[in-house]
Amino acid sequence: MAETPDKLSDYIRKRDFSRTSEPRGGDAGRADGKPGFVVQKHDASRLHYDFRLEWQGVLLSWAVTRGPSPDPREKRLAVRTEDHPLDYAGFEGTIPKGEYGGGTVMLWDTGTWTPEGDVDAGLEAGKLKFTLEGERMQGGWALVRMRGKENRENWLLIKERDDLAEDDPDALTHDFTTSVTTGRSMEDIADGVERPAARKRTAKAPKFRDVQLATLYKAAPEGDDWLHEIKLDGYRTLAALGKGGTRFFTRSGKDWTDRYGALAEAFGPLPCDSALIDGEVMAARIEGSAFSSLQQALSEGGPLVFIAFDLLSRDGTDLTGRPQDERREALAELFSGLPKHGALRMSEHVVGHGPEVFRQACEGGAEGIVSKRRDAPYCGSRTKAWRKIKCSRRQEFVIGGYSPSDKPGRPFASLLIGSNQDGRLRYRGRVGTGFAERDFERLEQAMKPRKTPPFDDVPSEVARAAKWVTPALVAEVEFTEFTGDGLVRHGSYLGLREDKVADEVQLETGKESDVETIVLNQTITSPDRQVFPEAGCSKLDIARHYARVGKRMMALMSHRPLSLYRCPGGLEDACFFQKHGGSMPPAVARIEIEESDGKAEDYLYATRPESLVAAAQMGTVEFHVWGARTDRLDRPDRLVFDLDPDEGLGWDAVRDAAFEVRDRLHRLGLASGAIVTGGKGVHVWLPLRRSRGWDTVKLFAKTFAHVMAEKAPDRYTATMSKSKRKGRIFIDWLRNERGATAIAPYSLRARQGAPVAVPVTWDELAELKSAKAFSLGDMARRMDRPCPAVALQDDLQSLSDGVIDKLNAWAEED
Repeated sequence: MAETPDKLSDYIRKRDFSRTSEPRGGDAGRADGKPGFVVQKHDASRLHYDFRLEWQGVLLSWAVTRGPSPDPREKRLAVRTEDHPLDYAGFEGTIPKGEYGGGTVMLWDTGTWTPEGDVDAGLEAGKLKFTLEGERMQGGWALVRMRGKENRENWLLIKERDDLAEDDPDALTHDFTTSVTTGRSMEDIADGVERPAARKRTAKAPKFRDVQLATLYKAAPEGDDWLHEIKLDGYRTLAALGKGGTRFFTRSGKDWTDRYGALAEAFGPLPCDSALIDGEVMAARIEGSAFSSLQQALSEGGPLVFIAFDLLSRDGTDLTGRPQDERREALAELFSGLPKHGALRMSEHVVGHGPEVFRQACEGGAEGIVSKRRDAPYCGSRTKAWRKIKCSRRQEFVIGGYSPSDKPGRPFASLLIGSNQDGRLRYRGRVGTGFAERDFERLEQAMKPRKTPPFDDVPSEVARAAKWVTPALVAEVEFTEFTGDGLVRHGSYLGLREDKVADEVQLETGKESDVETIVLNQTITSPDRQVFPEAGCSKLDIARHYARVGKRMMALMSHRPLSLYRCPGGLEDACFFQKHGGSMPPAVARIEIEESDGKAEDYLYATRPESLVAAAQMGTVEFHVWGARTDRLDRPDRLVFDLDPDEGLGWDAVRDAAFEVRDRLHRLGLASGAIVTGGKGVHVWLPLRRSRGWDTVKLFAKTFAHVMAEKAPDRYTATMSKSKRKGRIFIDWLRNERGATAIAPYSLRARQGAPVAVPVTWDELAELKSAKAFSLGDMARRMDRPCPAVALQDDLQSLSDGVIDKLNAWAEED
C-alpha cells in the first residue's frame, strides 16, 4: 500500500475502516487536471454541508453549519476540519452510528474551482477568494477566517456580489434537495435505495420523424384550452431510445449523437424499451444568454441538459395522434423517477392565463412562451396548434457576406444577413454587435468565400466594400424592429444555428390572434366559417345551438358512448364519423370499451353541455348515441325503431307507420315516444328498465319488426336490402345491438337547411308536414316548451316475460 501522506493522519486516526465505507485515501483527482470541489450534505449529530476544495493532493475541508448561501449579505459559519483524501469527493452513503461523523452523506454539488491569487498565502492570511463552476454553486465566493481564541478554526463562507448572487439566503439549500449524481434523497441514501440502473434495451430505436413547429403570434391565446411553456433557448432535439443506446437528432434530422454523447447516460434508467422524445438541449450552466451559454458548452465540452416536452412514441406505440394532455401525462409517467435537477428534465407548464404567463415570462428575462392546444395531436409540420409568442424580436438569418473591419485583429466589422423569399435570398441588413472573441474565430473559420453576392438586392453602398461568402451558415439575431425597407435595426449576434438549414430560413411575421369566441368557457376558433352555407349557419351558430339545447340533451344522452359526425371544413368539404378518443378536447370524456375483437379502445361520451360545445369546436355537426350508459354498458335502457322510407314514399306514409308502431307497442303494454329525425324518417322509441341484456332487447326488436312486416308486407320490411324496400318502410331494428347508435335528440343533421332531430308529442306529429319540420332557428322557441322525451324517460318499462309472451302470441296470429 502506498505511503499515507502526513496531511491525512488526522483523517485516518479518527476512523475505523473495518466499520466505515469511507475511502482510506488514494490519488483520485480530476481527469482534466482542473482542481475540483465538492459539497456533501451530511446528516451527522447535526445537519451541515461539508465544503471541500482540492489542493496539493488532498481536499481542504470546512463544515458549513447552515449550508452555502447565494446572498452576499448572508455570511455562513464554516468550521475548518481535517483534510480529506481526494477520492472522498466520490463518497455518498451512510457512516455507521457510533463512528466519527456517523450519519448519511449526500453528494450535493461538484465541479471545479479557480483560485484568485496564491492559495497557500490566502490560507495563511485567512482570506481565500475563488470562482466555482459547479452544478449548483457558481460564480465568485470567499472564505474569511474569523478572529478568536476558540480551539476550532472558524471561517465564514460568503458569496461575492455578481450576476449569480440572489436575494433569498436559502435558495440553494431549499431548491436542491437531491444528490447531484444519483438523484437520491437523504432518505433514499439512508435506506440504501440504489441509483436506478441503466435499462438494457432490446427494441429497435424509433426513426427520426419531422418535428412539430410553432407559428409566431403577436399575443398569447386565452382560455383553458391552452397550456403554456417557457420558450427554451437551445437546440431542438429528438432523442431516440432503443437497442444500442440513445441517439440524438436535430430538428432537420442531422445525427448529433457524438456532440450530445455525454447526455445519453441520463436516459439509461427510463423504464421503457424504446421511445422517441421531443425536447431541447440546453447548457447546464447559464452565463449571459442561454443560447450563447449552449454555444460555449458545446465548444468546450461543458455539461448539458435535455428538457423534454413531448413523447411521440413508447415501446412501439405511436402517441402522436393522442391529445397534447395525454402525451404530457405519458411523458410525466415515464420521467416520474428522475431527479428534478438532473441532466434529464421535463418542462413545466401552466394551463390557461396565457397573457399573464407571457407577461411574467418577459419580466423574468425569458425569450417568450410557447402555447399549445391541449386537445391537439402531434403534427410534423408548422401548425397553429402550437404558437410562439416572443418578448423581443429574434429570428434566424442566413449569413451571405461581411463588411471588412479596419480594427486590428478583428476579421470583420459586421455580418451581412438575409432570408429566403419567393425562391430568392433577400438582403435583410447588417449585424455588427454581440460578438465575443471566440465568435470572431469561429465565424472566420466557418465562412467560405465566394466571388458573387448571394443576395440579389444589396444596396450599392453596402456591396461596394463587401466580401461575399457561401450562404450556408445560419445566425440567430436579436433586433429592435424592421425598417421601412425591411432591414433589421440594431441587430445583435447571438450565435450560429447549426441545427437549422439555410435554405429553410424564412422571415417570420407574427400573426394577429385568430378571431375567437368563448361559448360555455370553450374557445371557438374560426367562428365565422360557414358550415351550412345555404342556411347562413356558421361554426359559431352550431356551438351556440348546442349551448342552448345542452341541458336538455344531457337529460337524454348524458354518459352514453357517442359517435360523432364531423365536418371540419363545412358540409361542402369532407365529413366523417368518429367514435374513438383521438384529438377531441378534454371537455369530452373518454371511457375504455372492449370491442368485439377483444381489443379495448377509448370511446367518447358527454357529461355536460360544455362537452357538446367542445365537440362543435372540432367540427362536430351530429351526435349519435348508444342505447346504454357508461356505468352499465351491458344493460340497455333505450329501444329505438327507425322508420326509414323508400325514396318514393311520402311523409304521410311515414307518419302513419309511426302511429301504427306506437299502437302495436301499446297493445303489448309499452308506452313509446316519437322523434322526427331531421331527415326522412321518424324514430319510435321507449325507455327501458335495465333488467335485460342486449341479446334480449335485440331479439325483441327484431321479432317485433319482422312481425310488423309479415302482417303488412306491402307496407313494411324488416330487411335492410334495398331491393326489398321498394315502396316500403324499413323498420330498422338494428339500432338495438351493442355498439349501434341512433341520432341524439336535438342533434343537428348535416343536411341542407340545418335541420334538427326533435322529440315531439303524438298530437304534434299528426300536424307536422315533414320529418325536417325543425331547423336550428326554431330551437330558441322550442326550449320554452316541455320536452316530451324527458317526460317519457321517467316512465321506465320492462321487457318482462309477459310482454314477450304477448309479442309471440301476436306473431302466431293468422
